[in-house]
Amino acid sequence: MKRTLIPSLFAFAVLLGACNSDKSTDVGTAGMNAAATAADATASPVVDNPNVASETEAPNPNAPVMTFAETEHNFGDIKPGAVVKHTFSFINTGKSPLLIENATASCGCTTPNWTKEPIAPGAKGTIDVQFDSQGKTGLQNKQIAIRANTQPTITQIAIRTNILPDGQNGPLAQ
Repeated sequence: MKRTLIPSLFAFAVLLGACNSDKSTDVGTAGMNAAATAADATASPVVDNPNVASETEAPNPNAPVMTFAETEHNFGDIKPGAVVKHTFSFINTGKSPLLIENATASCGCTTPNWTKEPIAPGAKGTIDVQFDSQGKTGLQNKQIAIRANTQPTITQIAIRTNILPDGQNGPLAQ
């Protein structure tokens, strides 16, 4: 028993001696925070996009700019089930080529189609929007978000219409 008791007491003494309660907890916390900060910095590196200004940077004066002839179109009254289309035209009034990455509608009933190639400064582009009124009634307001290399990166356009009750005809009814 003496043989197992002495090594056990020795191990216990080593463990107690290893815990130094004289150290300040601030040193340990600073070390842990520094390690966590370093880990965060390597986990999510910052990606520099020259067309996106941060809070401390000025906007890029050479960024492309989408200047629309109109940002909203009203189809007026249409029949239920009618499919209507409108083309939004814009000019790149910026100083560098404009690239449209994507255009998404607020509803599956609205389908945007856009100019896919780069639009040079001063050149024109289009966003074609088709709205299918199948299953819809009354006033409809749909947004189209265009993601491009502009500042800000999202530009909004909209369509509006009133779907008449069955049996009524409007000026744009089809």
